[in-house]
Amino acid sequence: MADQSPDRSGAQGAGGTIVACATPPGRGGVAVIRVSGTGVRGIAAEMLGQLPPARSACLVSLRESSGEMLDRGLALFFPAPNSFTGEDVLELQVHGSPVVCDLLTERICELGARPAGPGEFSRRAFLNDRMDLSQAEAVADLIDAASAAAARAAARSLRGAFSEAVEELVSRLTGLRAHLEATLDFPDEEINPLEDSALKEGFGELGKRFVRVTEAAERGRILRDGLNVVISGPPNAGKSSLMNALAGESAAIVADEPGTTRDLVRAQVGIRGVPVELVDTAGLRSADGDVEREGVRRARSAREQADLVLEVLDAAAGGPEPRPGERTIVVRNKIDLTGEPPGLLPDAAVNVSARTGAGLDALRRLMAGAAGGAGEGAFSARSRHVNSLKEARRRYLAAGVLFNEGHSAEVVAEELRLAQEHLGEITGAVSSDDLLGEIFSQFCIGK
Repeated sequence: MADQSPDRSGAQGAGGTIVACATPPGRGGVAVIRVSGTGVRGIAAEMLGQLPPARSACLVSLRESSGEMLDRGLALFFPAPNSFTGEDVLELQVHGSPVVCDLLTERICELGARPAGPGEFSRRAFLNDRMDLSQAEAVADLIDAASAAAARAAARSLRGAFSEAVEELVSRLTGLRAHLEATLDFPDEEINPLEDSALKEGFGELGKRFVRVTEAAERGRILRDGLNVVISGPPNAGKSSLMNALAGESAAIVADEPGTTRDLVRAQVGIRGVPVELVDTAGLRSADGDVEREGVRRARSAREQADLVLEVLDAAAGGPEPRPGERTIVVRNKIDLTGEPPGLLPDAAVNVSARTGAGLDALRRLMAGAAGGAGEGAFSARSRHVNSLKEARRRYLAAGVLFNEGHSAEVVAEELRLAQEHLGEITGAVSSDDLLGEIFSQFCIGK
């Protein structure tokens, strides 16, 4: 795989000077306008009549080209490289009128700046080594956090907790590679790395660290994206009733007629601090018509993509029951008809009544547990991070198999190198311009 590391040489000032309002659109008491680039000093001198002292708030008059005052506010100047972007940065705190903000932005553009694109300030911070890629993404995650746990996880990533965990994996991979490649550089020494006990121990310890980091990233991914929970099972088991009971509203149509639910019905809920998307599906059975067959197909597809499946059964109907799995909770519904007690059963099953609400608290506990205690020690992560970690671990495991089977040190070292490249995709040590464009295009303008 060719090195796709971004060229950071001369990144400072690349693309000219940019400006954007960093506060949300609309009226407010205060708005913040941010300017970054090599033209900041000249813009400040022309518009403010002076360059504000570094990192000190200064009361200034902001003027049009005619000299007429547009507003009075505070100016803060952050000289390069000690700024958010690594470039000269000017921040203006002005009155929060959209008209005033537009006029000031237009004036700054007249003086040589251009409007910033989505995420362009954060992208410059990444290109100027002010933060790595996972930290830059954490900025957006902190802004978009939908819960206190998600905000704390994003703050951990912004501080570098995720990056440090990944760099620790990279460091250990590098150590293993160096150990193996030393035998290739000095073949006359007749060193057999496959008999090296320290190397074997290093492989085992690295495997445990991969598991810990991947699990923490998966919890962070759930906090950011939410837990995708599919409600599945045979017709008339009470799936839609359970959906409505968990959502606290009539999100799905409920009827005694089998096959009422034909399409996927979704509802957003929060369960013990974890955002959850509930997906009600068509009953799984041999369908008669084309529409119902399509509903069953979509139900099966949703099951395959789910983080968690609630397998809903009619406790009053009897018959064989499926066993819970790693991603499956068996929900025995309609116990109000059988007289069975509500609550947890062995093997991650639970007795509930969607009609009365009995047992739903126990089900919520199981669902929160399936999220892995998402808020505990998690750092904000995205699907791409988890996928890169899994690919890196797959390569590492392949290296371990080759090592144990006695393959050459060169073959084993190559698998470790590929594992290291996948980790580099997380922090941006290995990245393409297309990837950077996709990531930063999702940011809000002004960040």
